[in-house]
Amino acid sequence: MEVKKAFITSLPVLAGYLVLGMGFGIMMRAAGYGILWVLAMSLTCFSGTLQYVGVELLAGPAGIIQTAITSLVVNARYMFYGISMIEKYKNTGKYKPYLIFALTDETYTLLSEETPEGCDENRYRFLVSFFNHCYWIAGGAIGNLIGRVLPFSSRGVEFSMTAIFVASFTEQWLSGKNRFSAAVGLITTLACLLIFGADWFLIPAMLIITLILSFFRKREVSDK
Repeated sequence: MEVKKAFITSLPVLAGYLVLGMGFGIMMRAAGYGILWVLAMSLTCFSGTLQYVGVELLAGPAGIIQTAITSLVVNARYMFYGISMIEKYKNTGKYKPYLIFALTDETYTLLSEETPEGCDENRYRFLVSFFNHCYWIAGGAIGNLIGRVLPFSSRGVEFSMTAIFVASFTEQWLSGKNRFSAAVGLITTLACLLIFGADWFLIPAMLIITLILSFFRKREVSDK
């Protein structure tokens, strides 16, 4: 049952990840990296945005310090995701390492919803995460092979990640009952953008969001 339910739940991500993964694969091919590089990055660094940025880091090439700082900035938003998923991932046992590793924006959106009735929660969450991961890997491999056979300009492909972030946020805002977290994220990010500028706003925004949500979570727990 969990396999069927998880697959059905993950279907909205299938089309998006295949397309986005193909964009990543095409960019890697344009930069001179073949399918083995695509598979290696997708298996060990499952983060669409960072993988897109990673193409430029590989082509640079970038130093270790620059790569580490860039990775922190790009993936800082996962601090926010992690806080809100603490209770759901608390007793996931053997699935926990992979669930943490595979928590992407789209997977977070799906797993924020209630688990279908009759399903083992931990197994269901693992399978949703696993299916999404497989879609991304397949998309990257297909894109890299297409880029090898057909001439394709990768210019502008990276904007697709921005588009899917906007779509995910809009979906959560429209379907969510409690919009407090989304409101905190939106207001804090805009404020930091105005104060720190486009080049430096991300880390302060993520730190402030994390502190605010941690504070209110502690109050919520203490009230219970």
